[in-house]
Amino acid sequence: MKDSYGRNINYLRISVTDRCNLRCIYCMPEEGIKSLSHDDILRFEDTLKIVKAATTLGINKIRYTGGEPLVMKNIDKLIYETSKLPGIDDISITTNGVLLSDMAEDLKKAGLNRVNISLDTLDSDKYKRITRIGSLDKVMVSIDKCLTLGIKPVKINTVLMRGINDTEFVDFLNFIREVPVEIRFIELMPIGEGIKMYEKSKLSFMELLELHPELTQIKTPKSSTAELYKLEGAKGKIGFISPVSCKFCLDCNKIRLTSTGTIKPCLHSKEEINLREYLNNEEMLTASIKSAIFNKPAEHHLQEESASRSIKGMSQIGG
Repeated sequence: MKDSYGRNINYLRISVTDRCNLRCIYCMPEEGIKSLSHDDILRFEDTLKIVKAATTLGINKIRYTGGEPLVMKNIDKLIYETSKLPGIDDISITTNGVLLSDMAEDLKKAGLNRVNISLDTLDSDKYKRITRIGSLDKVMVSIDKCLTLGIKPVKINTVLMRGINDTEFVDFLNFIREVPVEIRFIELMPIGEGIKMYEKSKLSFMELLELHPELTQIKTPKSSTAELYKLEGAKGKIGFISPVSCKFCLDCNKIRLTSTGTIKPCLHSKEEINLREYLNNEEMLTASIKSAIFNKPAEHHLQEESASRSIKGMSQIGG
């Protein structure tokens, strides 16, 4: 379905929980956030009702996120039931990878096509400082497990922050020389905890490209959020996602469903449409999603306002 600006919206990102087993410095406070009650979170069967309604409007790509989606019991069953819905062509997850190695095989059998793994450093000590409680070794095992199982492409999401992990750019380049993954460097965004460190830690990717002329740009699909680059002889690729300095709103093809049952037409908008009251009325549910898609905002205003308008942080919305 096209929105009022002519963009084809075919992608639904779904947060299944606000809970996470890490406390990344740009995402959550050290003490965590007050978790929602069981009754506040959408049941999987209600999530499937919404997905089914969305498919009638042209949604064919689903990404399950969190918080951390793998802390949710029976996430593999949700993926399996999603895979059986007519019209769904692609199912992926975004995960921090800590629990992934033990679950990857079941997730693939259930119908998982692709995986994005959040990884901001290749240094064990720094990983612990950034995540506060995580283990880098578990994530590296998960990456290897996914590649072994043929869950491809494996994409690594890396938030690059000045003074924290920007000195590791060459280490990441060396990593893709040997490992066939796509590392996507993502600009730090002024949302949630990221607002507190944004001015000090923001970094333009143009600085890195000027320092590394050996990187050659690859042509990417119009709907891609990443500008991809290759390194001669490398098994993997890198990409840059610049939602602040080079926003890609004109080609945005997604809407988001929060774990509490609201549609966010734009990540950085405060607007949310509550679908809970329509869960037992298929016609009204479909109409509400249709309205949310059609009235999707033209763009965000991060550059002008230096902060997201969203009243929720990323762990409550989904990456």
